[in-house]
Amino acid sequence: MKAQTIEVNESMGRILCTTIFRPGGKKLLAKGHVLREEDIRLLQTEGLDKVWVTELEAGEVSEDDAVARVAADMGCGAMEIRPAAGGRANLVATENCCLLVDDELLRQINCTASVVISTLSNFSYAPAGTRIATVKSSPFAVPSSQVEALASIIKERGPLLQARPVRSPNVAVLYSDPLSAERARQLFEGVMRQRLERVGVSPSFVLAVQEEEGLVARGLQHLLRSKPTVILVASTTAPAGPDDVVGRAFSRLGCHIERFLAPVEPGNLLLLGYHDDVPIVSAPGCFRSAKTNVVDLILPPLLARYRVSGWEVACLGHGGLLA
Repeated sequence: MKAQTIEVNESMGRILCTTIFRPGGKKLLAKGHVLREEDIRLLQTEGLDKVWVTELEAGEVSEDDAVARVAADMGCGAMEIRPAAGGRANLVATENCCLLVDDELLRQINCTASVVISTLSNFSYAPAGTRIATVKSSPFAVPSSQVEALASIIKERGPLLQARPVRSPNVAVLYSDPLSAERARQLFEGVMRQRLERVGVSPSFVLAVQEEEGLVARGLQHLLRSKPTVILVASTTAPAGPDDVVGRAFSRLGCHIERFLAPVEPGNLLLLGYHDDVPIVSAPGCFRSAKTNVVDLILPPLLARYRVSGWEVACLGHGGLLA
């Protein structure tokens, strides 16, 4: 790629190296614009006789073509590509979804000198119409060999980004308190509603039980019959681990305990289990306040029917200090 100043009437098909403004400051043509016949007439009308331009050389692709190629290969799911000015391509959610980001692959791609990608955080909830990622190229031109290498890496190891739809999830809630079945519901129901509204859902099935192992197990069993996407256990007590009342109720049902303790503050005492494919989340204290906590971090992927692993909970420590 070679930049040079040439006569306007010789600039057809060349790429502008700088934005051109009218005398009053209004943008006339943007940097990176490929000049067409009508642009040349416009520049001449504005009194310009020379422009600073460049053109592609053999083995190069334009910035727009480079980002379009990478964007087309990098993601899957409920998203679409929208070209943007300045060698950019935006990926936009086409329906409510949860983002899954391969952070290691993203870092590898961003170590290149030609194309960079920015995304929302892994496990983010994205309403339809949200921009979830942007691909940006180095100005004007990229070696085609680098574009091919990036595309090959993404195809081999990708997708880099998944937009998993959140489609009509059923959220079941079990409130529990050692003294009164309704006490926890009265304390937490308002906050629970606020938290779920942030991800576009409301409770589908709700029960309140006294916090005793057998009663909690029966309550969970009853909720499981409704085939929920996820069950949230809102207890007024802080658990000591899988051996406390709620944890023993999980085991009594035959649940697999995926993880106890999360490197997230607030929300350290997370207990995540699975009954077959149904996640059950106990997060004591997290329903006392609508402030962001561990429930907000793991709820979007669970609503998108993604099985969050204990390893992925452990990875929440980077950025897990929420308050």
